[in-house]
Amino acid sequence: MRRAYSRSAGVVSTRRRKSPNRGSAWTRRDHHGTVLAEFTPAPDDSAAPEIDRGRLRRLLLESLRPGTVRWGRRLVRTAPLGGGAHRLEFADGTFAEADLVIGADGAWSKVRPAVSDAEPQHLGVCYLDARFDEVDSRHPELARLVGAGHLFANDNDGRGVILQRNSDGVVRGYLAFRAAPDWHRTAAVDLTDRDGLRAHLASEFAHWAAPLREAIMRGDGDYLPRSFQALPAPLSWEHAPGVTLLGDAAHLMAPFGGHGANLAMLDGAELAHAVATAPAAALDRAVAGYESAMFARSGELAMRSNEALVRFFTPTDTPHLPPDHAQEHRDYLARESAYRRERSNPGR
Repeated sequence: MRRAYSRSAGVVSTRRRKSPNRGSAWTRRDHHGTVLAEFTPAPDDSAAPEIDRGRLRRLLLESLRPGTVRWGRRLVRTAPLGGGAHRLEFADGTFAEADLVIGADGAWSKVRPAVSDAEPQHLGVCYLDARFDEVDSRHPELARLVGAGHLFANDNDGRGVILQRNSDGVVRGYLAFRAAPDWHRTAAVDLTDRDGLRAHLASEFAHWAAPLREAIMRGDGDYLPRSFQALPAPLSWEHAPGVTLLGDAAHLMAPFGGHGANLAMLDGAELAHAVATAPAAALDRAVAGYESAMFARSGELAMRSNEALVRFFTPTDTPHLPPDHAQEHRDYLARESAYRRERSNPGR
């Protein structure tokens, strides 16, 4: 989902001023609309504060000095020069050299081949990214179904709807189904034809209850076709001098659990700390230490997230109910406390 839990990079206090905490509640329904399980956090629950991804991006960008981000510099490839240095080639024909390359370039990273030959694998599920505007006035039935947070619904036969309330009266989410990446060719669907996509959805979800089916068909704007991809998990590599990865470039995973963006921010904070505090002669050892800690914290979460998505979309006679979210929130707080204790250790 396009949201992130924010507890790092100095954005928490700003987030609280500019964006109210929302979105932690959820409802699990079947394709008839029947509630199978639900969770509403307590008013003072601070385990998983959320923020729309776009707002978080703006907060982070606004904290940087002008010119820090160079737009339009798409990386094509990297090449080792020896001694840990690398040459970077950009799509505009320019080059640069660096003694430390950090691949924060997402699922299809151009830096990852420098440390691993792993590539994202299709998880067997495709989806249409949908958006609904002014839901309380224009889509009241959808607003009721989604409630104050998330809606998870499936038919136990490979189809699912996962929606989330964002800020400013917007609901976004996935209209998903088990399919190969080229499903549209097999189904003879033109991905640029909104009416054609809606006709396909009407067929795929014909057996769903009318309120859910109608909500699916009335999205605002174009549907964006995507598929769920993940790197092998757990993923690690032998440290290569002068290069490392963070975020999706290092541990792309299914969005079940909401760990991807959180881990990316934590990776960035931990790597920045390692680089900023290491003597020049010990920089490579510090980066290797960052990688070891990153492997340990991301591997299990990636496996669980990928397994949860596959399980949710696997045909079954028994509904897959979500985990105990109250316990999950307690686990979030316990992990946060353990992390803060570790970070406050002077011997770290």
